Amino acid sequence: MQEERLQILKMIEAGTVSADEGSKLLEALDAEDGGQADGGEGQWLRIRVEDVKRGKSKVNLNVPLGLLDMAIKFIPKDAVANLGNGQQPIDIAGIVRAIKSGARGKIVEVEQEEEGLRIEITVH
Repeated sequence: MQEERLQILKMIEAGTVSADEGSKLLEALDAEDGGQADGGEGQWLRIRVEDVKRGKSKVNLNVPLGLLDMAIKFIPKDAVANLGNGQQPIDIAGIVRAIKSGARGKIVEVEQEEEGLRIEITVH
């Protein structure tokens, strides 16, 4: 949990998220583990975006499911655009609809070898 708090603070400092959005994320992390936060019913959304070429994480975020709409903003737009492999790009809105409709477990795992990016979205 401490790692997530530090990451949120770094995103606020870098301007990736507004202070208000960061505050909401920090408040959600402070909620009891497994407790209800903004209608998340104790479930969590995990978003990972990795730069596999460099072996570094671009995004590593766990937030209550109730903050789904805000959490999706942390997926870099360039990562989504580059993961299409010349095919249709990833449908983030469709993923959000699926999660809101009750999809659980690993929702998305996409890797684009040329760009060296991997996105994984899981609900647990």
